[in-house]
Amino acid sequence: MSGSTKTAGPERIVDIAVGYMAAKQLFAASRIGLFAALAGGPLTAAELAGKTGKPEKITRILGDAMSSLGLLSRVDGRYELAADAAEYLGGGDLDLAPFLTFLDSISYPHWLQFGHTADSGEPGKLEMDDARWGTFMSGVMTYNALHAKMLAGAFDFGSYRKLLDLGGLSSAFAVEAMKANDGLRTTFVFDPGFAESVTTAAADAGLAERTTVVGAETPTARPDGEFDLVMVNHVVHRFDAKQNAEILRNARAAAAPGATLLLLDFFLDDDAVQRPIDALHAGEYLVIDGTIVYPEAEVREWLSGAGWRVTDRLALPGSPRVLVAEAV
Repeated sequence: MSGSTKTAGPERIVDIAVGYMAAKQLFAASRIGLFAALAGGPLTAAELAGKTGKPEKITRILGDAMSSLGLLSRVDGRYELAADAAEYLGGGDLDLAPFLTFLDSISYPHWLQFGHTADSGEPGKLEMDDARWGTFMSGVMTYNALHAKMLAGAFDFGSYRKLLDLGGLSSAFAVEAMKANDGLRTTFVFDPGFAESVTTAAADAGLAERTTVVGAETPTARPDGEFDLVMVNHVVHRFDAKQNAEILRNARAAAAPGATLLLLDFFLDDDAVQRPIDALHAGEYLVIDGTIVYPEAEVREWLSGAGWRVTDRLALPGSPRVLVAEAV
């Protein structure tokens, strides 16, 4: 019998502990245009330095870091975009650069207050001016646009005709749904402060004739009509339990018998292994502004009490989850 005992290695702990180094280098690579520079094809560190105007030692460090993380390949000293980097960082239809800018300049510095949040349960101080609010909203809306695209790829909107988009902050979800279904019409019931931006976005997408925009406070909004599809996107984390139960009851009152509800948000689950992105956002929402990522089991109780029966759960890539429910 061997006298040696196999012990667990430290790699996972170290990888998590230095994760901020990877994030900061990702942010820097995006900010200096390294991914955009590679959109035309593979380049060396020296060629990247010429394209970005940054020192070669920086483009080498960033190129190596991004290749070690799988966002670039490195062959014979030439860096090339991986498929996901090409799609979302290198000039594809949806560029996540504004989201990364938000994480770098707003979220990351705010996380420096997380020690206080962990000790007190209270959010940090979010000091904002007009410029920072612009960065905040651009990043959040870019991330919402990603969620909307992932939802459109995971859910078939083809059989629906009347959509109620209740209480969200982004028109992107309904816009993607209407792009997927030429016969779908949407009524947005959004906070009055977002009504103008939603109207503009629908017009810009060429969908003005298929949209109605109503301004109403989300916790008390009582939409009119019988909709066969209802979306409640990024709503529940912004309100308390009593308000959420009421919002879901009001959504059910506007739904036709057998209608479908899509409830999109991050959730804490009771699975054998918690999905990381949801748990990490629980910390993000709390430290940023004190909002809550709720346990999925609690959200299901609200749904049941409001007359909705959960039929499915969709885990969207790089995005929140969706509880799919039927009006009963």
